[in-house]
Amino acid sequence: MFVEKKINIPSIKNPTPNKLALSASVIISVIVSITVYFFLGEDVVIKSRLIHTGFVFGISLLSTYIIIRYILNFFIYRKIKLIYKSISNSKNTKDKAWETVSSKEDVIASVSKEVMEWEQDRTEEIAELKRMENFRKEFLGNVSHELKTPLFNIQGYIHTLLEGALNDPEVNENYLQRASKSVERLCLIVEDLEAISKLESGELVLDQRTFDILELVNDVFETTELRASEMKIRLALKNDNDKPVYVYGDKEKIRQVLTNLIVNSIKYGKKGGATLVGFYDMDENILIEITDDGIGIDYIHLPRIFERFYRVDKSRSRDQGGTGLGLSLVKHILARHRGRLLIESVPKNGATFTACFPQPRPPTAV
Repeated sequence: MFVEKKINIPSIKNPTPNKLALSASVIISVIVSITVYFFLGEDVVIKSRLIHTGFVFGISLLSTYIIIRYILNFFIYRKIKLIYKSISNSKNTKDKAWETVSSKEDVIASVSKEVMEWEQDRTEEIAELKRMENFRKEFLGNVSHELKTPLFNIQGYIHTLLEGALNDPEVNENYLQRASKSVERLCLIVEDLEAISKLESGELVLDQRTFDILELVNDVFETTELRASEMKIRLALKNDNDKPVYVYGDKEKIRQVLTNLIVNSIKYGKKGGATLVGFYDMDENILIEITDDGIGIDYIHLPRIFERFYRVDKSRSRDQGGTGLGLSLVKHILARHRGRLLIESVPKNGATFTACFPQPRPPTAV
C-alpha cells in the first residue's frame, strides 16, 4: 500500500516585506554577478573571476536588500500600516493590533483580512440603519394615524356643538359622550407610550413581592367577563387548577400583562369559543399559557407582532378598540422581569401566547 505524503511548499502569494526585499535582492545580485563574471573576460583566471564575482554578489546582495527594504518600508509598508490603523480605529474598539505589526509579518494578508471584516461590518451596519429608518418612518406614520383619528373625532364633535347642536338636547349629550371616549383613547395611547418609554429607560421601579397569580387570573376573568359574554367566549383554567401558584414580581404590571393577553384573545377569538389559561412550574421559571381558538395570526406577521402600533388587521383592530401598544407593553414588562413572550399560531386555528419569566427567590429575613 502506498501512502501519499504531502509536501509543504512555502507559499509566496503574500510575502512579508523582508522576504520580498530578500527575494528581489537575490535576483538582482545574481544578474549583476553573472554580468561581472562575463565582463571580466577570459583574460582573467577563473579563480580570480570567481572571487571577484562572489565579492560583487555579496556587496550587491547587501546593498540592494537595504535599499529595497527601505523603499518598501518607507513608501509602501508605512502607507499600508496607516490604512490598517485607520480601519482599526474606525471599528471604535480598543484593539491596537496595528501598533504591534512588524515588517516580519504578512501585512498584506492582515490588511486584506481587516478590509474584508470592515466591509462586512459596514454592510451589516448599513442594512441595520436602513431597517431602523424604515421602522422609524412606519412608526411615525402609525403614531400620527392613531392620534389623528380621535383628534379629528373630537374636533368634529366640538365644531358641530359650537355651530348650534349644543342647544339640541337630543344631540349635545351624545356628542359630548363621543368626544369623551375619544379623549379617553388619546389618554390611553399617551399613558401606554409613557409606560413603554419608562420601561425601556429603566425609570419605572417595579414593586416586586410574592403573590398568587392564580388569584390574579381569576380577578382578570371577572373584569373581562362582560366582554367575553358578548362573544359567548368561555374563560377557564386548564385542568381546573385550583391550587395557589405563587410568583415573585410586580403584581399590577403582571395584571397588565394578563389583561392585555386575555382581552386580545377575546377580540380575535371565535364566537362561542374559549380562552384557556394554564400554569406550568418550571422550577425557577413560571410559564403562563393563554390559548384561544380564534382567527390566529399568519406567519408573515409573527416577527413584527410586538412592534408598537403594528396591527395584523388594521381596520378590524381599530374597530375593536385598543391602542395598538398592548403586546409591545407586555413584552417590555416581561423583559423587566427578565422574562420573554412567545407565540405559536396557525391561521384560522387560534393562537397561544406564552409568558415566561424566572422567579428568583425573594430575600428572606435572618
